[in-house]
Amino acid sequence: MKDYKLSLAVFTVAIVWGTTFLSIRVAVETIPAWFVAGIRQFLASLIMLSVLMYRKQFKWIGWRNLGYQFTFSLLMLVIANGMTTVAEETVTSSVTSLISACSPVLVFLGSVAMGLQKFSLRALIGVSLSFSGIVFIFWDGIKDLANPAYATGILFLFISIAGWASGTIFTKKLNIQSENISLNLFYQFAFAGIIQLVFAFLFSEDYNFGNWSLKSVSAMLYLAVFGSVAAFFAFHYALTKASPVQVSILAYINTIISIFLSWLILDEKISGKFIIATVLIIVGVFIINYNREMFKKYRIW
Repeated sequence: MKDYKLSLAVFTVAIVWGTTFLSIRVAVETIPAWFVAGIRQFLASLIMLSVLMYRKQFKWIGWRNLGYQFTFSLLMLVIANGMTTVAEETVTSSVTSLISACSPVLVFLGSVAMGLQKFSLRALIGVSLSFSGIVFIFWDGIKDLANPAYATGILFLFISIAGWASGTIFTKKLNIQSENISLNLFYQFAFAGIIQLVFAFLFSEDYNFGNWSLKSVSAMLYLAVFGSVAAFFAFHYALTKASPVQVSILAYINTIISIFLSWLILDEKISGKFIIATVLIIVGVFIINYNREMFKKYRIW
């Protein structure tokens, strides 16, 4: 019998996270990035706490498990999500999503280094194609890197995908299992929210709450409810059922959705070279991760 819960989790991650880059870009228009990230995660923690209290499932998880959750939170939420949010203050959502699509490449290389995957000629071709896609991204806009703010944003993006890849591998390497994903998510969101809000007050030059627009606040709320709670619950569930590389391959689906929405809603320019970069990265990721038995083995479909 097919695992329909896993199928639903996969599609939730693919579709919802495909909209988060757009939502982040809208949110940071009037709200400082660390506030967007911090409030998003803190609200998500309150939602998870409410669910746990209603189900009478809230409890202490022990120091060892708490360490696991804080480590995962630091890598996936504070670093990956936080740096991505900060980067989108100066980098378009389409470029952000495309660079983020390279995360499966780092997951694969990290998995090879950790002995979870084997390197091959096919993998080398896939990695080469993906990095060729990165070259095409900056083909026309290389001069933009002379802008310190833009260059810093790009640097933050690469730090974010490194954090994301590390968190993905960390989870699978330790084979962390949990009977209550909601409980783990509460601790992760609470930890990230507190840390990011501290960063917000320390590093935000202007956080006049009166300047926050309704559109930005709405985008931030969407990120908390759907981008964090719904998508992360689905992501955690998928990680317990499939390989880290297989789950991370969802990044290229997110990319297609995100780029389309950025063009449609934010009127971001999509050049011919950008489309070539998209194709190269997606094909490269697919080649790296393709296995004709992978879907059958994990019964996603």
